[in-house]
Amino acid sequence: MQDKVKFDLVKSSALARELSDAECEALSKLITVHDLKDGEVLLREGQSDSNLYVVVSGGIAVGKQDDAGKWSTLHALVPGDFVGELSFMDNEPRFATLRAEGATRVFSLNREKFETLLDSHPRVVYKAMRAIMRVVHSIQRRLSMNLVELQNYIYKVHGKY
Repeated sequence: MQDKVKFDLVKSSALARELSDAECEALSKLITVHDLKDGEVLLREGQSDSNLYVVVSGGIAVGKQDDAGKWSTLHALVPGDFVGELSFMDNEPRFATLRAEGATRVFSLNREKFETLLDSHPRVVYKAMRAIMRVVHSIQRRLSMNLVELQNYIYKVHGKY
């Protein structure tokens, strides 16, 4: 794939929020672009993977299949969202399956490749990690707010479940 296309993908992502063009170029040399068809599985539940994925176009359904094979979507990811930011850090197995919703393009950044920048471009690593932590913090904040709303519903309104 052309270097310009990869550069543009990185530059337009949340990873590049604090990166200069030269820093985006260094990071873009490490990414891999994946084009998925509707329903194609990016990663299966239980699989370990040390890649961070960024949804470029289309969507990713995060879901599970029951014993009868029925698919349940837990969350839908849209362009700009990160996928696997926690597994990128600790290589833990996936909690759910990641499946394309329509024609989908993502790019991946492998942790081992990313770590090669530590010596040559340490500021790129620092700034990209700040971007990842911003996303994780936003998710944590949203989950905390949802928990408070649920607790209020159950305990203050005496919601039935």
